[in-house]
Amino acid sequence: MNFEPVDAALVPRFAGVPSFFRLPVVSDFALLDVALVGVPFDGGTTNRPGARHGPREIRNQSSLLRRVNANGVSPYDKLRVADGGDCPVNPIDLMDSLTKIEDFFGAIHAAGAVPVTAGGDHLITLPILRALAGAAPVGLLHFDAHSDTNDRYFGDNRYTHGTPFRRAVEENLLDPKRCVQIGIRGSYYHESDWDFPREAGIRIITMEAFQDRGVADVMAEAKEIIGAAPCYVSFDIDSLDPAIAPGTGTPEIGGFTAREAQAMLRRLGGVNIIGADVVEVSPPFDPSGITALAGATAMFELLCAIAGAKE
Repeated sequence: MNFEPVDAALVPRFAGVPSFFRLPVVSDFALLDVALVGVPFDGGTTNRPGARHGPREIRNQSSLLRRVNANGVSPYDKLRVADGGDCPVNPIDLMDSLTKIEDFFGAIHAAGAVPVTAGGDHLITLPILRALAGAAPVGLLHFDAHSDTNDRYFGDNRYTHGTPFRRAVEENLLDPKRCVQIGIRGSYYHESDWDFPREAGIRIITMEAFQDRGVADVMAEAKEIIGAAPCYVSFDIDSLDPAIAPGTGTPEIGGFTAREAQAMLRRLGGVNIIGADVVEVSPPFDPSGITALAGATAMFELLCAIAGAKE
C-alpha cells in the first residue's frame, strides 16, 4: 500500500496537522520504502544555535510541495513514503543523543527503509552513518560551504558539527576515495584545515571550481567517483548563498543559487542512495520561512532521486 499526501485541492495547505509533504505519520518502518524523519538536535553547534527547530518548520513549509518534480518523477506512485516522526534526543547530553540517533536509524535500516532526514545540525550525520554503513564503508556526496573534517574544538571536544566527516572516515564508515564535497568556500581557521580530507583522498570541489565548470560537468565527475556502490547524500543548507537561505547557523556568502542546487539534486538519478539528510536549517534566523522551504524542496528532490533510482 502506498501512502498519499493530502490533496491541496481538497484541503487547503494551511489546514490539518503538519507532516512532511502532508503525508500520514507511520511509526512502523517495515511498512515503508522511505521514512521521512526529523532529528531536532543542535547540541553539536559551536556558535549560533536553532537547528533543533528545523524539522518542525521544514514540515510546515513542505506543504507547498506538490506530487511531481521537474524531471517528471512522482515518488508517491513508486515508493511507500510517510512521515516517520522525530528521533528521540537528549538536549543536555550530546553523547547520549548520538546513541539515541544511532539506535533510531538502526531500527529504520533494519526494517529495510531508506531514511531521508531533516536536521538538526551536521553532527547528526555521524550517528546516522554508524547505523547505515554496515560491514563496508559507503560513499558520500556532500553539498556544503564547509568540509566538516576538523578535529577538535574548545580543547578536546571531538564531536561538533564541524567534525562529523573526519570522525566518519576514522571510524571506517566512509570510503574517502568515494567521497565528494561540493561548494566548499569561505575563510577557514588555518592553512592546514584541508590537509586531512586531501590526504585521505576526499574529492573537494570548491565553489570557485564549481563556478568555472558548471552543474553538468561537476555532477558527472561526482557520479563517476561515487560509482554504483552505496552512497549517502548530505545537503547542508549553508551550501546555498545566505541571500537565499539566511536561516542557518554558519552562513557563508558566495554560495549556490536555489536553481543550481535543484539542478544538481535532479542529476542524482541512478545513484545508489542508502540515506540522505538536509541539515542546519535554523528557523530563528529566518522568520520568513524561505530557508525552511529551501530545505523542504531539497528533501523532495532527494526523495525523487531515490524514486528515480528504484525505477
